[in-house]
This record gives sequence, structure tokens and C-alpha cells, in this order.
Amino acid sequence: MQITEIFKSIQGESSYTGLPCVFVRLTGCNLRCVWCDSEYTFTGGAKMSLDEVMVRVEELGGDLVEVTGGEPLLQREVYPLMTRLLDSGRKVMLETSGERPLAEVPPEVIKIVDVKCPDSGESDCFDLANLASMTPRDEVKFVIASRRDYEFARDFTRKHELRDKLGAVVFSPVHGQVDLETFASWIIRDGLDGVRFGYQLHKIIWGADAIGV
Repeated sequence: MQITEIFKSIQGESSYTGLPCVFVRLTGCNLRCVWCDSEYTFTGGAKMSLDEVMVRVEELGGDLVEVTGGEPLLQREVYPLMTRLLDSGRKVMLETSGERPLAEVPPEVIKIVDVKCPDSGESDCFDLANLASMTPRDEVKFVIASRRDYEFARDFTRKHELRDKLGAVVFSPVHGQVDLETFASWIIRDGLDGVRFGYQLHKIIWGADAIGV
């Protein structure tokens, strides 16, 4: 499989924010979100076998692993990779755009699924059928760049009753584009109890442009 990087850091997003985590970042993405902060994953990387990936994960240690990209589900090898990671006794997370089918993802994997908002430039890509493949262990994330995005996320969350069905619903403002106090006030004023204000902790620690962290 084509791998951009494998590293250990602090989980910066989702309800697992703050926990040490090994990241396996696959190369390639079929979307081009306006605010993307990982364009370096679109091309390049290095060929690694499944065994080589597992050896590197073992070297880094820890029991929480996130498989991410790019869009990891573009590579068929990701499915046996997730199974191997689960069989090794690790808790496994998958960060995915929601555009690729989720039905083949092992049910034990915690799916962190983006729903793209209008200002992403990719708002028509989410496959609604994926909601049927999600369980209370899984999470939805909205990356929000504007009031318009916020209203889209709010209305989508209510329409599909996400707070009742999933483990977490995360509203994450684009770094540097939304005033955080204002953003918090929107959530509070709309009574979105159960919606988590997400922020990219790794960008606070290492800076907005750091990679491999």
C-alpha cells in the first residue's frame, strides 16, 4: 500500500482528543476541500507491505491507532490492515470523508466520518447510505468555515437525529477562519446539547502548518 507517514502523536480531533495515538496516514485523496490541511498526502509516499506497516506500529507502541489520509478507503489494502490492527489488540479508528462506502469496514473499527459542509467545495459528496453502517461507537465530524456551514451542520444533525444514534457529533471550526467565542455561542444559543465543540489540539501544540505530528 502507499503510505505517506506513520508516527505517534497526541490525538487532536474527535472525542479521543488528548490521547496518545499512532497514526497510519495513507496516500491519495479523490476530494479537494478548500480548507484541506493535508494536501501533502495527495501524491508521493512510499510503498509498504502490510507486514512492514505492522512492524512500524509495533515499534511506536501504544494501543490506540488511527488510519487516516488523504482518503484511506481508496486503497483496498486498508481493510486487511484494519483487521490486523484489531487482531493485535489495539483500538482502531478510521478517519474518512463519508464519500466512500463504509459497509466493508470491520464493525469493531471506530469510524470518524466527515460530512462536508458547503464552504468545503465538496458538499455533495457524502453518501447518506453510510449512516446505516454507523453505530453508537462511531462519530460524525463537520468542519465549519462560516455561519452557512454551521447552519448546514446544525440542520443535518437534527434532520438525521445524529445525537441519538452516534457516539459523538463534532463541530470543528476551520483553524483561523471562525471566531471561537462566536462559534461557541451558536452551539449554546441553538441548544445543541450533545454536540461537541471540536478544535484541532495538535495545531495549538505544534502550530498550524506542522506535519508528522
